[in-house]
Amino acid sequence: MPTTKPHEYNLSFTAASLRPELARIVAEYYLETGNWDLAKDRTLSMNALQCRSASSAIRLERELRQRLETLTNDQITFLAQATTEDRTAIAWLAACKHIRFAFEFAAEVLRDKLSAHDPVLRHSDYEAYAETKGLSHPEFVRLTTSSKNKIRQVLLRMLTEAGLLVKGTSLGTIQRPALSPAVLHVINTDSPSWLAGFLVPDIEIPSR
Repeated sequence: MPTTKPHEYNLSFTAASLRPELARIVAEYYLETGNWDLAKDRTLSMNALQCRSASSAIRLERELRQRLETLTNDQITFLAQATTEDRTAIAWLAACKHIRFAFEFAAEVLRDKLSAHDPVLRHSDYEAYAETKGLSHPEFVRLTTSSKNKIRQVLLRMLTEAGLLVKGTSLGTIQRPALSPAVLHVINTDSPSWLAGFLVPDIEIPSR
């Protein structure tokens, strides 16, 4: 699992779920301009994300851009040119890199349940995770109930969009998504440890 310096969780990610098609648009503008500020200006001036209000566009663009800024240039280029399935995988990778709360939920909760042959995600699984993380992340505890509910809602939606969660009993059934050789390549050349976010067991993650 990637090592990170202790810091507060980014809990403001609810402006967007995975939205791989919109992430592609932002990635294309960045590749055209070579500059995130210019890409931002172009995205907003052209209402490329098709938002109904300027404030919504600003929030959505900021969230998607901040996720993409965590990717390598090769990953951004791949995202812009990939098939729908591969684009979705890279959009989830960007979310994992930007939203530590989401990455750790996938790597620690979903992956562990699969290894224990218990693929049903229950409300109690999420609540236990949130309670545990609250012990070391008071910023999560300080959130209002509505904010906590929104975080859970958007996280579960992203997991579903990424193919890690499918409709089933309780909150859904956990599954390990299939990754193409091209996706594996752009992840492994960056850091194979991110594969934990795709529910790959440690024994299958290449060492660096």
